[in-house]
Amino acid sequence: MNPFSRPTQSWRPVIAVMAIAGLALLPAMGADAGHAAHDTAHAAAAHATASHGSDHGHAAVSAFSLKQIAHSYLTAYMFCLSLCVGSLFLTLAHHLFDAGWSASIRRVTETLASLLFPWMLILALPIIGFAWTGNLHAWFKIDPATDHALDVKKVLFNPAAFTVMVPVLLTLLGLMARNIRAWSIAQDKDGAAHWTTKSRKLAAGGIFFFAIGTTLLCFLLMKSLQHQFFSTMYGVYYFAGSVWTTLITLYLLTMWLAQPGRPLEKVYFKRQQQDLGVLFFAFTVFYAYIHFSQYFLIWNAAIPEETFWYVLREVGSWKWVGMTILFGHFFVPFLLLLNQDIKRNLSVMIPVGAWAWLMHYIDMTYNIMPVIHPDGLHLTLWDPIFWIGLSVLLARLFWSEYRKNPPYPQKDPRLQEAIVHHEVPAPGASAAH
Repeated sequence: MNPFSRPTQSWRPVIAVMAIAGLALLPAMGADAGHAAHDTAHAAAAHATASHGSDHGHAAVSAFSLKQIAHSYLTAYMFCLSLCVGSLFLTLAHHLFDAGWSASIRRVTETLASLLFPWMLILALPIIGFAWTGNLHAWFKIDPATDHALDVKKVLFNPAAFTVMVPVLLTLLGLMARNIRAWSIAQDKDGAAHWTTKSRKLAAGGIFFFAIGTTLLCFLLMKSLQHQFFSTMYGVYYFAGSVWTTLITLYLLTMWLAQPGRPLEKVYFKRQQQDLGVLFFAFTVFYAYIHFSQYFLIWNAAIPEETFWYVLREVGSWKWVGMTILFGHFFVPFLLLLNQDIKRNLSVMIPVGAWAWLMHYIDMTYNIMPVIHPDGLHLTLWDPIFWIGLSVLLARLFWSEYRKNPPYPQKDPRLQEAIVHHEVPAPGASAAH
């Protein structure tokens, strides 16, 4: 065997991350001063006509413009970030509730969450670059003294704060995930209970930072694309969609890992499968509740700084995108999963998983793309290129990290409880224990 083969393979994820980040960042770095001045003029004109909330105030941008590339990349990034922050929440929840049933599948969420640092941090660099060149967040080129909506938020929405806070938040969330994973792996060797205690204590305090950090990240990266917008529920809205998508991903991933001959074959049973399906169903309802509550409260209050966001998304084909989210993100999975037997039927759940990924990506598109396409949905080649590219890269990074250590916590105090927690009602029987 070639003695250099393993180090070479270990560098492949690094090279892939840098290549995709560089691909997205290169156009932004190549923007000349004339182009930047042009964008500044557009931003000023947009500010003058932004009563409806559009950061551009003009027709949809070209498919090959830097703005289109930037917004397509951001949409794909926010989708992938959802899987990482959703996994971190599920890991923290496991320790907060001292859960037993999820012990055997916890290594999967630990690994996904640990990708926040350094990988998601590296992939965020193009977003910062695009923002500085005026191709993403319009307020980078607006003087707060001329914009009251920006002036009252300038403590958070200013180039220096954005450039510092995004990397710091990703780093701190990622280090929290990596610490929990490192302690879990250390417990595989000595079985000491104090590793579980350390994780539980970190989760107790970390859940508050998770809530604040995730909210600030989605505010800075996505909500601030239209800085005039006010919403006190936006962070919860992004969180609900993130956990929803992560749960169905975890469902399908653990089912694949539990097939004969694969790592989780002896520690994953129908009860865990059922429980993940139930949680996915619960977050289907929770997401719908959060999204409807935001819409209902904003529409009833009729405050221009809030309502313009939805008014813009009722123009042209965006209203049909909104209806697609209403029925596809809620009613389709809700009605399907009312039957408990469906939750263990892979011939149904695999298409549901693919559908959920599509709905969440459409949701991210609904949040981001009206800024540059106010007249309706415009799909370009950049959208599938970045979405599929970043998703495949995330899967490759996950698999590379996951294989480095035991596939499940070997000596977790709750592992035995997870193994015996496998009784599940027969089809048509009551779900009660």
